[in-house]
Amino acid sequence: MNILLLGGGGREHALAWKIAQSPLCRKLFIAPGNTGTAQCGVNVSLSVTDFDAIASFVRANSIHMVVVGPEDPLVRGIHDYFLADIALRNIPVIGPVRKAAQLEGSKDFAKQFMSRHNIPTAHHATFTRDKLHQAFAFLETLPPPYVLKADGLAAGKGVIIPDNMADAHRELEAMFSGRFGNAGQKVVIEQFLKGIELSVFIITDGKDYCLLPEAKDYKKIGEGDTCPNTGGMGSVSGVPFADAAFMEKVEKRIIRPTIEGLKQEEIIYKGFLFFGLIKVGNDPYVIEYNARLGDPETESVIPRVKNDIVEMFLAIAEDAVGTMQVEFDKRYTASVMLVSGGYPGSYSKGKIISGIDKIENSIIFHAGTCYDKDSGQVLTDGGRVLAITSFGDTMKEAIAASYADASKISFEGMYYRKDIGFDL
Repeated sequence: MNILLLGGGGREHALAWKIAQSPLCRKLFIAPGNTGTAQCGVNVSLSVTDFDAIASFVRANSIHMVVVGPEDPLVRGIHDYFLADIALRNIPVIGPVRKAAQLEGSKDFAKQFMSRHNIPTAHHATFTRDKLHQAFAFLETLPPPYVLKADGLAAGKGVIIPDNMADAHRELEAMFSGRFGNAGQKVVIEQFLKGIELSVFIITDGKDYCLLPEAKDYKKIGEGDTCPNTGGMGSVSGVPFADAAFMEKVEKRIIRPTIEGLKQEEIIYKGFLFFGLIKVGNDPYVIEYNARLGDPETESVIPRVKNDIVEMFLAIAEDAVGTMQVEFDKRYTASVMLVSGGYPGSYSKGKIISGIDKIENSIIFHAGTCYDKDSGQVLTDGGRVLAITSFGDTMKEAIAASYADASKISFEGMYYRKDIGFDL
């Protein structure tokens, strides 16, 4: 098969690394890709949201399957675009249609869906700017801290958690005034849940599902989970507290009702579905849905999947997920993200990365890199630059291995958290 993978971050390098291992994959193209994905296939200069250009490339290169990494093309309807074209509709797109992707694309849509299907989540309400005074009144019904979520996509940074009412008022007004662009024209306010978070993933054909390895990611830039949110500073898989009893609750109370709810509402869902969960006491609650794999969770989850991932994609496309069984590597994995100085604020690009050739015991997934042909150097090209992923018989061993190799890499301004897994 000729496969086109859309995206250019660490998640896509992990997927490309796995796809390239499949004997079913004859040729892999990645659009736009990065320095790491170029080692797995052929990078193509295409925007993930330029559907016309993607369609032309698919036709010209006899593409048999399209795998969508990031959320933006899914929420904009790339799967629907293919289904609407007679020449493309039989090419499987691994990723949900636009309506199904609204589980991620609209926090309000997701909350209403959870309410309709009795899926446990925080007490909440949604407001627009013209309902600002009602929003202030709703805040008064909640104890601090307060959770404010931009309704639309905000690159993983659209959640604000003020500690007091004055800050909540100020932050809410800033969101309505354009802090997150159109994503913040509608804001979900919800009760703060105190607990420990984890990420659970499934593949589904809309009828059946298979669990993938669970993970825990670390979003804050500062150690001890302090300072601003980022796209993700690292992750671990498996998660010690996600034992069999807890995961049975997750399946019974959250995953199965979600799949049944989608079927009842005749929403076709084919692809990955991500459940951002929080364990409160011994019970799971949904914080959010994502319509794709997480990043940096993918960098620790995908290496633990023993199956041929292209076979998994074919099962999704052919409504055969119910016949599958996903096998996990029983070892732990840990991913540490190396980021540019100044991230998640402003940062410089084009810094020379050294030490990549010294890594022997870990997998390097490129997130924000480019290759300079003139100098033959790998350069930084984003906020999150490299993910270092390692296996271990224990979680501590996996984390220690990733840190040992992270210390061998350097570029000007490089930073990484040194406490991934600290709360486990």
